[in-house]
Parts: sequence; C-alpha cells; structure tokens
Amino acid sequence: MGKDKLRKFAEIDTFPNVYQMEEGKVLQGKWGENHFKNDQPIVLELACGKGEYSVNMAKFFPEKNFIGIDLKGNRIWRGARTGVDEQIPNLAFLRIQIEDIVDYFGQHEIDEIWITFPDPQPQDSREKKRLTFPGFLNKYKNILKPGGKINLKTDNDGLYAYTVQVVEELGLPCYKKTDQLYTSELYDEVLQIKTHYERIYLKQDKNINYIQFSLE
Repeated sequence: MGKDKLRKFAEIDTFPNVYQMEEGKVLQGKWGENHFKNDQPIVLELACGKGEYSVNMAKFFPEKNFIGIDLKGNRIWRGARTGVDEQIPNLAFLRIQIEDIVDYFGQHEIDEIWITFPDPQPQDSREKKRLTFPGFLNKYKNILKPGGKINLKTDNDGLYAYTVQVVEELGLPCYKKTDQLYTSELYDEVLQIKTHYERIYLKQDKNINYIQFSLE
C-alpha cells in the first residue's frame, strides 16, 4: 500500500463523520439519535467512491441525512475530508462490505438509496455481486421504509438492462427510467451531480442510464 493510501487510512480513523467495520454496528437503528442528533430522513449512497453524491445531496437537502458507504477507505477519505472541512452536519460515511448492510441499519431506518456507478459485475458468474441482484434487494427491503425509493445511475448498459429486467420480473413499482439521462426530461439538479467516474465516461461520449424504483 502506498504512502498516500496509508495516510488517508490513518486520517479517516480520526474523522468524526466516518465509521469503520465493527464500530458502525453500535449505531444500528440509532443513526438519527446517536450520530446526526435529529430525526430527519436518512439516505444512503452505496458504492459511494469519493462520495460526490453524498456530499452534494447533503448540501442540497439540509433537511435530510446522508451516509456514503464503500469498502475503500482511501476513496471515502475525499468525501469525508470535505465533510469535515466544510462542517457539513448531515453527512457521514461507513466503511463496510455492502453485503453486510443489514448489520448496520435497523428495520425501516432508511428512507432512500442511491447506487451510483457501481462495479457492474458483467460476468454471469458474478450476478450475485451486482448491487441490484434480488438478494441485495431483499437486504435493502429490510432497512428501507415501506415505499422507500432506490435510484441506480450507471454508464453500464448491461447493468441497467439487467436492473430493468429484475424490476419487471419482480413486479416492482418503477417511477423513472431512461438510457439517455442527459437528453431526458428526468434530468434535474440532483441527477446533474457528477461523480469522478461519470466525468470520465462522459468524456468518452458514453450514455448515462438511470432508473428509480421501490420494493413494494
């Protein structure tokens, strides 16, 4: 591991807005009460990377709380550092495996989920690793409030098509979907937030896909 990664890992250990692995479990069902100190809605960004969505949504919506989740601490560092430097009170980060998400949040504790440019896991053998695989959706259903929305934003046409198929096969409510976000009427101030990877994809003239659905 390089010196810069080691420095970032050491730094996030000192950040008051970052919880890593086991330490996050004590907040299960109590994020509003024990971390944010309020009862505002809680929104998750899964596979958050540098946390661009979490940071910007926290600024757009001070009446909500946002938690970015990723396993890579050197990426989380960027968003967490911004949260500390700019004193963004409704922003936190959690470094865990997303497979274990039900160990960190209580039943119906979460109001909304964003999945922003995750690894598409294109190989058929890795279908169960896709963050919109039915097994993951069952986990989200446990922590989402009834009717809570899930948003997927991706450049990967295969993952988008797969997610649309899952939503249709499970008979889930679908509110919005497009395979050409930036020319769509759905484009708004939230969807215009761009992650590090999205900027790269847009320079390559890739189309951006978006779907919003719920689990009941």
